[in-house]
Amino acid sequence: MADQTPTNDQNKNQLNIELKEDVADGIYSNLAIITHSNAEFVADFVRVMPGIPKARVKARIVLTPQHAKRLMRALQDNIQKYESVHGAIPEGKPNDGGGIPMNFGGPTAQA
Repeated sequence: MADQTPTNDQNKNQLNIELKEDVADGIYSNLAIITHSNAEFVADFVRVMPGIPKARVKARIVLTPQHAKRLMRALQDNIQKYESVHGAIPEGKPNDGGGIPMNFGGPTAQA
């Protein structure tokens, strides 16, 4: 039987990632605004609520261009896997703001 104890080379290539409880809960976002400079991409994740004209950035992620491209490819791969199991994800129409539901399609709230 082969010894399955990790070698020093395997230990060097492992990354120990800690997920704190407050981060594990996640942050809901239904809008992402992405900007870039020559050195970095900035992704602001926003939660837009119905009937409230002001929204606050809930998280900002700053990426190198190389990491942004790796993230894009990882998202493409995961979306393809998701759609192969669950079917195509519907997209918004280009002429209606790209499918961003600013009013959420419901009735206007009244007090």
